[in-house]
Amino acid sequence: MGRLPNKQKQNPKLIQREMSDGRASLWLEYYLGRSESPVYDDDGNHVVYESGAMKGKLKYKVQHLRKKEALNLYVWVHPRSAQERQQNKNTIALAEKIRFEKEQEMLEDRKGYRLKREKESNFLRYFRQHRDNEAFTLPVRRSYKYSLTRFIEYLELTPQFSKYKDVLPMDAVTPDMVLGFTNYLRKKCTGEGPRKNYHWFKKVLADAVDEELIKKNPCRGIRIVYDTNIMLKEILTPKEINTLAAFRYDGEHREVQRAFIFCCFTGLRYCDVSELTFANVDYESMVMRFNQKKSAGRSAHAAVVMPLNDELIKLIGQPKDDDNPRERIFDLPHKGTARKHLARWVKNAGIKKSITWHCARHSFAVNLLNAGTDIKTVSSLLGHASIKMTEKYLHVIDQRKQKAINKLGKVAFDTETAK
Repeated sequence: MGRLPNKQKQNPKLIQREMSDGRASLWLEYYLGRSESPVYDDDGNHVVYESGAMKGKLKYKVQHLRKKEALNLYVWVHPRSAQERQQNKNTIALAEKIRFEKEQEMLEDRKGYRLKREKESNFLRYFRQHRDNEAFTLPVRRSYKYSLTRFIEYLELTPQFSKYKDVLPMDAVTPDMVLGFTNYLRKKCTGEGPRKNYHWFKKVLADAVDEELIKKNPCRGIRIVYDTNIMLKEILTPKEINTLAAFRYDGEHREVQRAFIFCCFTGLRYCDVSELTFANVDYESMVMRFNQKKSAGRSAHAAVVMPLNDELIKLIGQPKDDDNPRERIFDLPHKGTARKHLARWVKNAGIKKSITWHCARHSFAVNLLNAGTDIKTVSSLLGHASIKMTEKYLHVIDQRKQKAINKLGKVAFDTETAK
């Protein structure tokens, strides 16, 4: 057969595939743009060109994205008669008409279907744009980072989807892929991890739908459901907190220990305790005032006034430099390092619970409620915007009451003979 009537800048283009019966099937091939993904060495470092015109520049793997669509039209590869040649001519004319109509559909999309596909056709790259977008707060960017990491892990470990670990076309994100990801999160993550990672994943997909990069949201109808009243993190009892406070071991980090115990008695988050300075403490009035980093600038309840007692003042100590009120109370390492020291401390102390830094905040709330403190006071000390946020701790109290009753054992009384 003759050459197909293609021009260099046509998109889509007509292509053919020869078949065993002497015919060729006609297809449309769409060019969806290119995708760049970083090239890393064995140590996880971004590879840099060492020679040539690109010397000193970061190396990226470039992949051109194309999509093929079958037209279910066929032509003779070697027409032997005038009838077959005329049949080829008519078929190619019909295929070209379809190709032209498809091209016009793309060009008439004033929002730029083709340009959007070229720019953001790779969902993973689009996800990374969210992760790196400095318009978001640091905690939000970290949340996108953790969610993206889990999603790429899932792709790599799933044979069906492993081919997409570097480049994932937008239209390849299917409900089956999303459902598999939610199941992976349930197995891989603990506590609120599955729900939180899926939450940020859904936000990226929702943005892609809003920008018309994806026609239909593949997350629709797929949820990770959990009881908001159930406390998913471990709670330390007052006895366990005292056990930790008294325990010493080689290689311990006393600042991490001092700060964690302080959080168990104040309910502070790591992000807040790590930023505390002596200027936050009013020694005369025995109170501590600070703004919660998590809600600062977004909530009227960001400011917290925490009463202090003699024990807490002792934990805080005195500034080394009286002329520097901005001196931090706790000299803490990076959160990841602090988390490792905390885990080692808990394990060596013989406490068989999975304790994270945030467990101190939960333990503070539950232990106060157990001691008879009213929920409104606990809510105020935690800096919650409403009592509803604090009510989940009441559920923990109810669970503990049930466990206490269950520990009483069986009742030996014969109820049949008593009737």
